Amino acid sequence: MATKLWAVGLVIFATFIGAFGALFFKLGADKLHRQFKSIITNTRLFIGIVLYGISTIFFLAGLKGGELSVLYPLASLSYAWTVLLSIKILGEKMNSWKWSGIALILLGVVFIGLGA
Repeated sequence: MATKLWAVGLVIFATFIGAFGALFFKLGADKLHRQFKSIITNTRLFIGIVLYGISTIFFLAGLKGGELSVLYPLASLSYAWTVLLSIKILGEKMNSWKWSGIALILLGVVFIGLGA
């Protein structure tokens, strides 16, 4: 089964949405306390859960259109999206080692895509 371009697009879109889910988990985690109420009333955690759910739906839809060995490695793009969001929104800093890691992830995704 050849992997369809729309499937690749859905999986990449799923990773983007999932990265926002991770961002909202971080924002929600910063508001957690030892009380259970802080978990169930934490809007940011709830948004993170919803975004991960939406991401999963797009990911599953994308998997129907291609080879798992091609599509699943694309999930690693969520690391790159998460880094970009953490820099932009959380003000986190990157060093050359972190950028090198992201570059290797992207290079790996390209190689897998070329091998398909």
